[in-house]
Amino acid sequence: MRSLIDADALSVLHRAARILLDDLPRLTDQLVALLQDREPAYRSAIENDAAEIWQEVHRSLRHSIASLLDPRGVRDAARRCSWKIGVTRAEQGLPLDAVLHAFRLGGSLVWQSLVDETSRAAPEDVRMLVHVASDVWNFVDEHCTVVADAYRQTERQLAWRRENRVRLLAAALLDGTSRIADLPETALALDLPEHGRYVVVAVAGGFAGCPGTQALLAPGVRVHWHRGGETDYGIVPVPDGTEPVVVEDEQPPGVRVGVSSAVEGLAAVGEARGLADTALSLCPDSGGTVRLTEHLPAALVVSSPDLGAALADRLFGPLARLEPADAEVLLDTLATWLACDGSAQRASRRLYCHRNTVLNRLRRYEQLTGRSLSRPFDLVEVTLALTARRLLPR
Repeated sequence: MRSLIDADALSVLHRAARILLDDLPRLTDQLVALLQDREPAYRSAIENDAAEIWQEVHRSLRHSIASLLDPRGVRDAARRCSWKIGVTRAEQGLPLDAVLHAFRLGGSLVWQSLVDETSRAAPEDVRMLVHVASDVWNFVDEHCTVVADAYRQTERQLAWRRENRVRLLAAALLDGTSRIADLPETALALDLPEHGRYVVVAVAGGFAGCPGTQALLAPGVRVHWHRGGETDYGIVPVPDGTEPVVVEDEQPPGVRVGVSSAVEGLAAVGEARGLADTALSLCPDSGGTVRLTEHLPAALVVSSPDLGAALADRLFGPLARLEPADAEVLLDTLATWLACDGSAQRASRRLYCHRNTVLNRLRRYEQLTGRSLSRPFDLVEVTLALTARRLLPR
């Protein structure tokens, strides 16, 4: 008995579906009007390109109704049609809820049209449609799933492309290879102004890429973080006359931070990145923050290591005639005396020796090298040479 009922119901369904196929343009007009009236997201899409929306609705309805007549033969083509709609709407940024609502409106329209046509042609057969209602709505549910899968997959791909594009633009900016013509796009993608002052913050030492990197900067400081291999870079716009505040209390042990001096405009960020790297190279292995503007003499030395090494050789070369331990004592005394602002008394306390011992060692250095620590020019050279000796590999 069930088989006979189903066969009769299918016959009623197929008869009405064939009529709907012949009347497809009118159904398409109806569904487009419904979308315009009930789905705001589609309203603007229809206003922008009514012909494209009409063709899409027409194709979708044709596959939907044809699937009622030949489920197996049309199934793959119908799924491809729904998949393409999901992809297209994701690319256009139409909300997924709006797309699913459109599919359900289409399902309701098809079902109501089947009922109306059967009522008109054979009212006594309307009750037979109850037996095939689940087929109609299962089709709608299946294609809502197809659309949602296509939409989400496309959305993920688009997000990945956007993220990758942002990364490439930021990398080119930091490498100094960004083209002038790309700067407006870069500014928009990174949400940074094209003009204005910038510093770059370089972060290394196991902290790179952590979600808490932003905690290094004071609250309210804007920054675009770019993840590197061993070093992360923050591109920071700064108002005139200010510098970004690095919260050193937030730094875990071993984290090293270098802050560049300010440069003008997004186009100069590559230069700032080089300055931040220089500042980072001055940072001790134990961690801390080095602002380049506070360590310019040391920055000069590490920026020209060959010249720095030549200066150290010129200033300390004569000490090579001494025993290594003896030369080391003289150089340590000289460095401590400079660190104590030229005070032999304070230097002696640090070195655990008498003040006269410090003075004797300084005079001995002057005798061996021909330099005078009371002459400003010689003092500058000695200071830079000691910096080169401390920072440059030997």
